[in-house]
Amino acid sequence: MKPLELLAPAGDLEKLKIAVLYGADAVYLGGRQFSLRAGAGNFSEKEMLEGIEFAHSHGVKVYVAVNIFAHNQDLEGLPGYLESLVQAGADAVIASDPGVIAEILRLQPGLPVHLSTQANTTNWASAAFWQKAGLRRIVLARELSRQEIKEIAGRVDVELEAFVHGAMCMSYSGRCLLSNFLTGRDANQGDCAQSCRWRYHLVEEKRPGQYFPVEEDARGTYFMSSKDLCLLPYIPELVDAGVSSFKIEGRMKSIHYLATVVKTYRQALDSYQQNPAAYKVEPQWLDEITKVSHREYTTGFFLGDQGETATVEPDQSSYTRRTSFVGLVLGKEPGGRVVVEQRNHFKAGESLEVLTPQGENFIIEVSAIYNGATGEAMEAAPHPQQVVHLEVDRGLPVLSMLRRIL
Repeated sequence: MKPLELLAPAGDLEKLKIAVLYGADAVYLGGRQFSLRAGAGNFSEKEMLEGIEFAHSHGVKVYVAVNIFAHNQDLEGLPGYLESLVQAGADAVIASDPGVIAEILRLQPGLPVHLSTQANTTNWASAAFWQKAGLRRIVLARELSRQEIKEIAGRVDVELEAFVHGAMCMSYSGRCLLSNFLTGRDANQGDCAQSCRWRYHLVEEKRPGQYFPVEEDARGTYFMSSKDLCLLPYIPELVDAGVSSFKIEGRMKSIHYLATVVKTYRQALDSYQQNPAAYKVEPQWLDEITKVSHREYTTGFFLGDQGETATVEPDQSSYTRRTSFVGLVLGKEPGGRVVVEQRNHFKAGESLEVLTPQGENFIIEVSAIYNGATGEAMEAAPHPQQVVHLEVDRGLPVLSMLRRIL
């Protein structure tokens, strides 16, 4: 069996460290230039160096997105940027623009290039073209079925990466003009306004101001509202199809989302690799991934054409979640109190679940809360990102997360 890679998003330095400690084999991130996620924190040159050093110290690879659809002026700074990535120790770059790819291969022939999903590779002939061009890996289009992936894998000798979890875009391979048209924010330059998730109604030309739902539903219509992808139960099928890198979407997601999903897929992949023949999906894995904010899960296109119900949720557009992330563990005081950065309101006397980087989750009771600056006792931690000290009934690993079960 080829080694299987769990690839996680790293929207900023904090998220990179979370992804690494919660079990990713590799992370993908973007710099302040040439990256298609303007809303993510992204990395300065200094942060890039620190992030890559941290990841490498834990045996984790770092792939840098250079995946904009470049205009002429964008190419001017490319040579220097690529040189800085090589000096920082990036393990590969992710690109889709043919001109950018050609420049990378010419200027930095030793730097591996992974073809971005934005290149929408949907057939073996395209995959063979990019292999011949010198690319090491292809991130497959999300529109592919299991059988299509398997046929591509049988005809090329490059690594295949596929999205297995996260939000899906309603436009073909992410090439969307809706956000740009409605808001002036260009999704193809990394600044998507998520316009497909808004509520839409039908208006007849001669009846302005009268809004008709496409579905007879008082809550509105959601005909562009995509479900979230989840292929956790299909790891054996993904491996059989030829996928070796399992990609989680979400450079703009929260650290709680990232930690929960990465840890769960880590457990599943480890279980499969230890004994593929005996692999089974544990109920607690499926339970865990419903604790993060998400839309209804779908298998997308992987199982073949299932009609619009595979990707579109016509009855609702809201996210659901079963927990509220309330605090990040920063360390421990000499006296034994736990140092926590507040991320949502919680109070003394509450029972909270602890999500840990390794091992099983567990429940603690918060006996007391103290102001981290003054030491005064507090009934609650109400202020965002306030540092507080907690008395709890057991030790908590650094970068564990406290969450309230809803």
